[in-house]
Amino acid sequence: MKRTLVALVENKPGVLNRVASLFRRRNFNIDSLTVGRTENPAISRMTIVVEADADKIRTQLYKLVNVIQVEDVTDLPEVTRDLALIKVRVDSQTRGEVVQLCDIFRAHIVDATPEAVIVEVTGDEDKITSMVELLRPIGIMEMVRTGVVTMTRGDHVLSPNGYKMRPSGNGYRTNVL
Repeated sequence: MKRTLVALVENKPGVLNRVASLFRRRNFNIDSLTVGRTENPAISRMTIVVEADADKIRTQLYKLVNVIQVEDVTDLPEVTRDLALIKVRVDSQTRGEVVQLCDIFRAHIVDATPEAVIVEVTGDEDKITSMVELLRPIGIMEMVRTGVVTMTRGDHVLSPNGYKMRPSGNGYRTNVL
């Protein structure tokens, strides 16, 4: 069963490499991995989707010095999104079909030339997969997906207790208190 973990990590060079290396060494396959800054510039948030034992992964992640907090959010009420940009080959006959599919999936055409359009679609993985399957016969030229990002609903917040930013020299140094 796929599990979704959210990890708060220090926003420092090499942290992503250490996390990826941990997964490689333990022979865990990552289905999706997204990383981005949080509201605190010293902290990045990783959303990791794996088909493995979440408790084992969490235990291993906590062994890394730059990992602040890890939570399995699979069974919590959550909002999950993925984004895809899909370049589709079009002509005068298929352009209208692509526009109709965009309306159905609430997608947007973000670029258009006489030969191709780029479609932006966001939603859960199933929605994007469905859109891709309907565009495939028309002619997908290129595609990129961001990977899954997840946030729990309501007042449940993943935040590092006692984690503070302290100025130092050329930037910020972080300390776990």
